[in-house]
Amino acid sequence: MNYNWNWGIFWERSPDAIGTYMDTLLAGLYWTLATALIAWVMALILGAIIGTIRTMPHKWAVRLANGYVELFRNIPLLVQMFLWFFVMPELVPTAIGDWLKQLPNAPFVTAVICLGFFTSSRVAVQVSAGINALPRGQKMAGTALGLTLPQTYRYVLLPMAFRIVIPPLTSEFLNIIKNSAVALTIGLMELTARARSMQEFSFQVFEAFTAATIIYILVNIVVVNLMRFIEKKVAVPGYITSGTGGK
Repeated sequence: MNYNWNWGIFWERSPDAIGTYMDTLLAGLYWTLATALIAWVMALILGAIIGTIRTMPHKWAVRLANGYVELFRNIPLLVQMFLWFFVMPELVPTAIGDWLKQLPNAPFVTAVICLGFFTSSRVAVQVSAGINALPRGQKMAGTALGLTLPQTYRYVLLPMAFRIVIPPLTSEFLNIIKNSAVALTIGLMELTARARSMQEFSFQVFEAFTAATIIYILVNIVVVNLMRFIEKKVAVPGYITSGTGGK
């Protein structure tokens, strides 16, 4: 049986009432980017807090932060997605659970929360590694200047640590964009889900997923170049090796 190629399928009307099949894919891209960006903000905030706590001298706080990292980093993302979407509404009080189930964008909210917590555990590891990579003298210098421990972290350690970990944070940003595809399992119509629906309606499976692949690649290229630009702007000589071969 021969496959009937049809690259003009993207300009045909889609039965999902959005417009053409290309409009369907662009709508999926919108939800992919919205999910990834909001979850990324959440992951950066939580990751910075947890990562900082992991380097503090308070042992009980370090244990709690390490437990947070191990919990969210070691449970598969798909399992976490199902737990947040199907199990969490049953564990909270009935009124809250019913409210969660009736949210108009419940899959979107769930995906953002799940990806935010999952990625924050990975960001926390990067942030703590960046802080630990700094010379001990920087922390001592902050203390010698009369800064409190929170002030030392805020004004001395964290600004330097974030410059160091920009390359691994770029990888995590790319990962959160790709991981958003897991949300199709709970009904979020992001890019991969839209490509799948296009394939089911038109039976043009290769065209649908080729287009989705190209869109993902283009988005990742934009992210990589943006982060590379930021890295060069904030680079501190001797602490960051540029992604362009050290030039």
